[in-house]
Amino acid sequence: MAELTENMVVLLSALAIKDCRKVLSQLSDVSSSQAEVVLSVLRAREEEIRCALLDRTNSISSATLQDFDWQLKLALSSDKISSLHTPLLSLSLDVRENGVLQPVTLEMNRDELGMLISSLESANKVVLQLK
Repeated sequence: MAELTENMVVLLSALAIKDCRKVLSQLSDVSSSQAEVVLSVLRAREEEIRCALLDRTNSISSATLQDFDWQLKLALSSDKISSLHTPLLSLSLDVRENGVLQPVTLEMNRDELGMLISSLESANKVVLQLK
């Protein structure tokens, strides 16, 4: 059952980003005429499916980013190393969850910042494909 659900999510996600080839490849186990019928039904309900996928995504978390601020710092030393010279980014986020504004502060080195930027770019790409 879990495999069927996962296959349906992949199928509907492909439909949401208008990738008909991927939809048809997900339906490779059925005849081409049946796949075309399924594809036409999915196209007819495309807006409902897109809204359901967005609702599912939004249900992951009710938190929303309200504001952010950042500072670049240079750590000159630590309690273990006398000369460090490491740039650190301090990122302050104001997150609203269930009507309550909560401050969240992160401190990242260059590698961690690079990973955060890559993750945000990937998420933005997915969001743009859903529009």
